[in-house]
Amino acid sequence: MKIGLIIYGSLDTVSGGYLYDRKLVESLRKRGDQVELISLPWRNYAAHLMDNFHFRLPRGFDLIIEDELNHPSLLKANRQEHFHSVVSLVHNLHSLEPRSAWQNDLYRIVEGSYLNSVDSFIFNSNTTCDAVQALIGEQKPFIVANPPTDRFGLRLNENLIRSRANESNPLRLLFLGNVIPLKGLHVLLEALRHPAFDFRLDVVGSLTVDPTYARKMQEKAKTYGLSSKVFFHGTLDGEALVEQFEHAQVMVMPSSYEGFGIAYLEGMGFGLPAIATTSGAASEFVTDGKTGYLIPPENSSVLADRLATLASDHELLARMSINALKRYQGQPTWEATADCIRDFLLDVIASER
Repeated sequence: MKIGLIIYGSLDTVSGGYLYDRKLVESLRKRGDQVELISLPWRNYAAHLMDNFHFRLPRGFDLIIEDELNHPSLLKANRQEHFHSVVSLVHNLHSLEPRSAWQNDLYRIVEGSYLNSVDSFIFNSNTTCDAVQALIGEQKPFIVANPPTDRFGLRLNENLIRSRANESNPLRLLFLGNVIPLKGLHVLLEALRHPAFDFRLDVVGSLTVDPTYARKMQEKAKTYGLSSKVFFHGTLDGEALVEQFEHAQVMVMPSSYEGFGIAYLEGMGFGLPAIATTSGAASEFVTDGKTGYLIPPENSSVLADRLATLASDHELLARMSINALKRYQGQPTWEATADCIRDFLLDVIASER
């Protein structure tokens, strides 16, 4: 196959969605397919809408995959004559992110128009699939293909995980995500403001995506008297990130919404119970009270209670840690998922002939 992939910016951008795109490109190329990146510049939403005055879908491909993040730039291009199928790779709907109702009403109109303009879909989760179908009111060909969560393999066995859970205080917490409002670090810091237990929090994620918010979170940690307990590392990858996974005891990221949540499952691969929220797709693999906790979004008091429970009950922490590892082990490998995606793309091409 000869495939064009439309993205914003660089494929090396650090986020779960770009990790998915990057691994998909690697997998297709490994299987002998040609994949050409078509990059549009990162700007604001209004500027992206202006792309519709000049951008056209390129020719010469068997199909085009569009990262749905690019939707404001592609409204007109998808509706003009083109000679290949258009597949939208949907990680998360912009119109489901937390903001004022009137803003999301406008985004919903634009996003719905885009989603109706494509031929088929790759969804990262059942939650995203349901959200798209509810928005466009029809079912087009699709595949639900969970993101790659096995890049680090299995590093710890059950005995090591159980031993780590039974280590004495402080309770070691890991927040893994870009430091932006959506990921909920402000909720976590509020939950830790007056802790009834000793803890250490390592924050791993970009401090430059939203530097104003990141700066506020660093200042909030100081204001709350947590400077000796909260550590901001910025973006980490490779062995530096593995060390964070191995050292932590609990993964905590109280996001307002997640289209999937790769970080949670990666943490489970290291035996970390995941504390996520009830909004979004985390409930597809986090079982409340078994492999972690699901709390209401923006609810710091419930989060504080859950953390205090784990800090005081090492037996519970050990049990949930082992359960988290077992849940991770039941997740399909990315190689198997990549094969399913490729078969789906071949079927899409065949149906157009």
